[in-house]
Amino acid sequence: MPDRAPPHLYFVISAIFHYLGPAFAVLLFARVGVLGVAWLRIAAAALIFAAWRRPWRAFARLDRSGRRLLLAWGSVLAVMNVCFYIAIDRLPLGTVAAIEFLPVVGLAALGARTARNALALGLAIAGVYLLTDVRLEGAALGFAFAFANAILFALYIVLAHRVARYGGLSGIDGLGASMLIAAVVVTPLGGWEVIPVLSDPVALLAGIGVALSSSVIPYVTDQLAMRRLARATYALMVSILPATATVIGIVVLAQMPSSVEVAGVSLVIAGVALHRAPCSSIGEREPAREREEGAAEHAPHPGHDPRTGDDVVSNRGGQHPVDREDGERDQHEDGAEPEHLQRRTRFGRAHELRQKSEEEHGQLRIQEVDQHA
Repeated sequence: MPDRAPPHLYFVISAIFHYLGPAFAVLLFARVGVLGVAWLRIAAAALIFAAWRRPWRAFARLDRSGRRLLLAWGSVLAVMNVCFYIAIDRLPLGTVAAIEFLPVVGLAALGARTARNALALGLAIAGVYLLTDVRLEGAALGFAFAFANAILFALYIVLAHRVARYGGLSGIDGLGASMLIAAVVVTPLGGWEVIPVLSDPVALLAGIGVALSSSVIPYVTDQLAMRRLARATYALMVSILPATATVIGIVVLAQMPSSVEVAGVSLVIAGVALHRAPCSSIGEREPAREREEGAAEHAPHPGHDPRTGDDVVSNRGGQHPVDREDGERDQHEDGAEPEHLQRRTRFGRAHELRQKSEEEHGQLRIQEVDQHA
């Protein structure tokens, strides 16, 4: 079922819920502290993934590099959500969302130094300048956390893309394991703020709703989209997210932007839409390289007989197998000879020994006949 739906549909679902959940979280700030809401969101999402996917089994099967990847992603998720909630407690949701994409455009401009990306970066910087210039007085802490969240969001995209393409690991199982790790990381940061509301069923149910709409639905659909979209395509599509955040801020939170703020968000959207990620990004280069290596491995090469598996050379009147014992043998990358060549070599040597024995026996018979004569 997930593979039948177009990946763009998953992205649209993610775009809607990506900021709808945080908007509900802002409404929850009246009952729970900001850090407590961040803890509720991550902890509730971790419990949902634990019951649904049992992600510790996937984590146990991973090698060391895979476990390090999930540990890094889980830590980034925890700290990113804390910074994000502190920022949206002090700034409009659309402003935080616009700042969130500045590093994405900046990294693309550094990776692919083209006039197009330079223009995109200029537009994004101009938009963020308008946004910060409007509200910098009295909200310096909010902007500090907004920029910290932006850096972590760029790192989140990189790590999420790696998890989605990691061999032997389902992206959703990787997400579930990372969410459990994030719950451990965020507990000393915000768990203490939840203690006063543990007896408030409304606050706890609202926290579960925030987790579903913020960390389960958008992150799962992110993984389903990233698995089938190139990173450059995904990065282009995220340009609608600041606009989505602004609309949700107006509808849910009644955060009406000024004309300057609308101009700033529009410039950021234009910059994100205009930028292009490097064509040689890891997520796109490695599958292509694997396809090329696979084609080269299975392609017939000159002098190879596909019927017998032997290498042959021209011998005027025909062809005969190459003597692998005297020539160069095929080897694995670790220097060991393939098993089928080992068997062929053993059989060849046995045949040579048998021929040699028969020749020596025939020479002895000739000598005996000569002696009797």
